Amino acid sequence: MPDEVAPQPTPIRPPILEDTIPLRVRYPEVDAMGYLHHSRYLQYFEMGRVELLRRHGFSYADLERAGVFFVVTKAEVKYKAPARYDEEVQLTTKIVKQTFVRYDHAYVLRRGTTVLAEGATTIACVGRDGQVMPIPEHMRG
Repeated sequence: MPDEVAPQPTPIRPPILEDTIPLRVRYPEVDAMGYLHHSRYLQYFEMGRVELLRRHGFSYADLERAGVFFVVTKAEVKYKAPARYDEEVQLTTKIVKQTFVRYDHAYVLRRGTTVLAEGATTIACVGRDGQVMPIPEHMRG
């Protein structure tokens, strides 16, 4: 009997654990000195998380309509150098840990090769009632 070749499994696309997006510092985001206001870094981090989720094929708006929400339970920013009005910067967002109910992200904001800020957040999955719930199975890495 000839040797039969076992069918090869369909390759699974590895999860996208990291994504980099370009951002431009806009006028309403800066302080009187023309520097990106410290409060805006967390908004940039949120933009990075939403785009990383989108790269995974998920729309945060669709998740919310389905009753799946993610809330920030921890946030940290380490400021290294200022970003200025109208500069183009790059934000790299990375998933560094996932459990059944949370994601831990790390961020690096750069202008060219200069690191402007590093950060980290933990987000927990909750339902409409605000109670912690498991991350939907189809979203687990």
